Amino acid sequence: MPYEIKTEKLSSIIERHPYVTDFFGGYGLEGINADKSFVEMIAELDDSFCEDRGIDKEKIFSQFESFINRMEALSKSVSGRIESLEIKGGYDKSGNMEKAELVMRPGEIYCIVGPTGSGKSRLLADIECIARKDTPTGREILLNGKNPDFEERFSSSNRIVAQLSQNMNFVMDLSVSEFITMHAESRMAVDLEETVSSIIACANDLAGEKFAPDTPLTQLSGGQSRALMIADTALLSISPVILIDEIENAGVDRKKALELLVKKEKIVLMSTHDPILALMGDKRIVIKNGGIHRVIETSDEEKASLSRLQYLDAKLAEIRNLLRSGENIDFDMDGFLNGKCLCGNFEIDRRKI
Repeated sequence: MPYEIKTEKLSSIIERHPYVTDFFGGYGLEGINADKSFVEMIAELDDSFCEDRGIDKEKIFSQFESFINRMEALSKSVSGRIESLEIKGGYDKSGNMEKAELVMRPGEIYCIVGPTGSGKSRLLADIECIARKDTPTGREILLNGKNPDFEERFSSSNRIVAQLSQNMNFVMDLSVSEFITMHAESRMAVDLEETVSSIIACANDLAGEKFAPDTPLTQLSGGQSRALMIADTALLSISPVILIDEIENAGVDRKKALELLVKKEKIVLMSTHDPILALMGDKRIVIKNGGIHRVIETSDEEKASLSRLQYLDAKLAEIRNLLRSGENIDFDMDGFLNGKCLCGNFEIDRRKI
């Protein structure tokens, strides 16, 4: 940082580094004259004022300089540095070496499939902690072909991996808007109001039932909570790797959620039992007996099957909507499945299955 910052107008510094107002606020200097320089402002402070607020005139500039350096470091996203995530195989529950190794890149979706208890969550956990042969599976996770250093692996501010679990319940006494604002401020969002509005609007687009910005977090349903965190992760989180555990149980628009995350150049790994989600991925990681048994690339034939499955899923969604509305499910099912739309809430291709 150049020495001239001491004599530069505070208005110029604030324009370049808007977050410095938090530094001044911490010392009770909210009403500073921005037309003055840092040196001039400090020189005019009364000694008793400084004593009351713990201001040391000899040290405050170095503290100010350190604050800007730390905040600048925080603002640098790790996502721009992640070009690949590699899984080097470990061992299954029987001690057999895993048969596949993977190199994943931003914008790709990997679905993790296998029976309940097969080890899908263990794979997600290995990736989340960026394992270095120090977990029960003996797997090793590399970033850009290398082991990350200690700071990258365990940083609390620049987390490489973000995980969206099945159960996301808030206990904070904040509204949705207050919570997202707090996160946006910590990430030094340029247009705070627009960022917060965009995240809430995106979450409502994903959720089955919309919620207002002033809705308390504790009143959100499980689906609404998950939708909010998916939107927040996609639009605000700096984590380049996203782990999702069974999004099909979240009550959100699965297709929109995945498209949003991929559009933001995230590496997405998703544990799922849902055939639609599984076929939406670029590849499927098959887990058997605690190990990676096979990796399947989604074929053109499977993608063709996906459109059929999505059609059936839309039909089931119509039936769910009828149930929620208190209607009877006593209509001509064959005609319904062959294209007859009953409630008009979905745009469905009229084709026979």
